[in-house]
This record gives sequence, structure tokens and C-alpha cells, in this order.
Amino acid sequence: MKKRGGGTRLVYSTDQGRICPECGKPKQECICRAKDKQVKTDGIVRVSLDKKGRKGKGVSVISGLPLDEGKLRVLAKQLKQRCGGGGTVKDGTIEIQGDHRELLVTELTKQGYKVKLAGG
Repeated sequence: MKKRGGGTRLVYSTDQGRICPECGKPKQECICRAKDKQVKTDGIVRVSLDKKGRKGKGVSVISGLPLDEGKLRVLAKQLKQRCGGGGTVKDGTIEIQGDHRELLVTELTKQGYKVKLAGG
């Protein structure tokens, strides 16, 4: 039986632990995570209202923030407290329950971000 791909690739070893499927290095030495942490934005933070998949209830979505996951969570906590609502961080965006677009624009502008209202 022939090997596919011609090369040998270590999938798992007890002396190294888990192996990253993309770069082939141990998880602790993985260079893929460093690539994922770099956030590419155009410098404009967009605040929009989204109702899709929420049974008609809207959430204010903040996207385009040039922050990593940890800093996004801290900012989301501050904004949730300011708006008096719940929310979450998903896929590099902050979702705040309810329509708080105007308040979010003023808060983010105070923090020094260039902010635009997006959508209708």
C-alpha cells in the first residue's frame, strides 16, 4: 500500500503532545496562532443593528475593532455595563443586546475610534 503525499507527518506523539494540523509543530510552538491574532481592519469601526436569526430581536453589532480577543472581551464588558444589557464577543465582533447604536457610537468616539453607523 502506497503512502499518500509522499511525506511523513507526525500526527500525535506522547513526548510532544498535540500537533497543530496546519504547521505541523507542537501546539506550544505553533506559529498559526500568531497569524490569527493579527487583526486586519481599515481603521473604521462599524456599528450596525442585526436581527437575522434572532426571532425579530435586534442586537447592536460592533465590527472592525483592531483588538485581539482578550481586549475585545474587556471592551465588550465596559460597553455592556454602559448600555445596561447583555452581549457577547463572536468572531472578532461585539454583540450588545438591543438597539444601542447611538450610545455605542458616542462611547467608541470618546475612546478615540473612528466610528460609522452601518446598515439601515
